[in-house]
Amino acid sequence: MDRQKEWIWVILSLLAFLTGPGFGYSIIEGPRNATVLVGSVARFSCTVSEGWKILIWLLNGQPKLSVLSSGVPIQTDLRYTQTGHTSSTEFTSELMIDDVQLSDSGQITCSLQNDASESAFLSVQVNGSLNIRDSNLAVRKNQTIEIVCEAFGWAPAPHMTWMVNNISVANSGYVNGQSQGSNGLYNEESILTLTPLTNDTVTCLAAIEVLSKPQYATVTLFVYDELPPIESGKYEDDWRTRTIILAVVLSVVGLLLLILIILLIICCCKRRKESNYQKELRKVSEKKIADRNLETMRHSGLENYGYSLEEPRHNEEMAGVPASSPVNPSFYGPEQDLEVNPTSEVPYDGQHDEELPPINPRNIRNVTIV
Repeated sequence: MDRQKEWIWVILSLLAFLTGPGFGYSIIEGPRNATVLVGSVARFSCTVSEGWKILIWLLNGQPKLSVLSSGVPIQTDLRYTQTGHTSSTEFTSELMIDDVQLSDSGQITCSLQNDASESAFLSVQVNGSLNIRDSNLAVRKNQTIEIVCEAFGWAPAPHMTWMVNNISVANSGYVNGQSQGSNGLYNEESILTLTPLTNDTVTCLAAIEVLSKPQYATVTLFVYDELPPIESGKYEDDWRTRTIILAVVLSVVGLLLLILIILLIICCCKRRKESNYQKELRKVSEKKIADRNLETMRHSGLENYGYSLEEPRHNEEMAGVPASSPVNPSFYGPEQDLEVNPTSEVPYDGQHDEELPPINPRNIRNVTIV
C-alpha cells in the first residue's frame, strides 16, 4: 500500500511538472480547523479559482486524495472521499473522512500544482467512561468525607468539575490528577472533600471540546445523626463484607447438606443390598433345614418302604383269610428270609406293660424279599 502511494505521488508530481507553472488561479478559501469525535465523519472544503489542473488533499504531508480538473478523483485511502461543486469561476472540493480514528489527528492540506496550499488542523477526541467509586454513601452529620470520581480512556484529558445539589463546587474543594496510557488515552481522577449537614446529591462532570454538554455521574449522600463515627466508605465496605461472609457460609452449608444427602443415599442402597443378601441366605438356610427335616422323617423308622398300595379287593381278601389258612410254601424261597414291614410293628411308648402278641406270618401279604 505504501508503495502504491509513492507511485501515485510521483505521477501527480510529474503531471504538475508537465503542465508547467500556471497563472491566474489560486486558492480562494482553504480548509478550516475541525474537532470531531472518534468514529464520526470529518469534513473539510477547499475553493479554488478556474484554471487549476490538479488539487491534492494531504494529511501530515501524505497525499490521501487527488482531484483532476475534469472532476475525476484519485483515491489513495478508501476512507477519504470528495464531492465537487463548480460555479462560473470557482471550484469547491469537499473532503470527507469516514470513521475517523485517533491516528487521523494532524494537519490537513489543500494543495495546487503551483505550490499554492492552505492547511487546517484535525483534532480527534475520545469520549471515555466516567463513574463515582461508591454509588451510595452514608456518613455521620458534620463528618468530613472524600468522594472519588474516575474517568478512563479519554482524549484529550477531560476537564473535571463537581456539583452539590446542582451548585458548582469551587476549585479548592477538589483535587484532580491525570495519567496517560500506552494507547495514548488519558485517565483522570478527581477527589472531592465534603462535610455534609444534610442529605446531598453529588455530581461529577467531565468535559471535552467535542461534547455539546459534559458527561456526568451522580451519587446520593445520606447523612445520619446517630450513625457512629466511621471512616469514609467503611459503612458500605462493612455491608459488603457481611454479604460476602453470608454468601460463603450459605455455600458451605449447602455443600455439606449435599454431601450428607449423597452419603444417606449410599447407606440406604448398601443396607438394601445387605437386606436382600440376608434374605437370600435365610431362604437358603430355611430350605436346608426343611430338607434336613424331610430326610430325618424318611429315616425315622415310621416309613414302610416295602409297602405298596393294592386294590381294594386284595385288602378284602387279606381281611377275609382265616387264621388256619395255609401259606403257600412256594412263595418263599428255601433260603430266603422274611422281612416284616416296619409298619406292622407297634412302637413302644412306655405306657403299656403287657406283652404284644406275636405276629402271625400268615396274615402278612405285603413283604419284602431280600
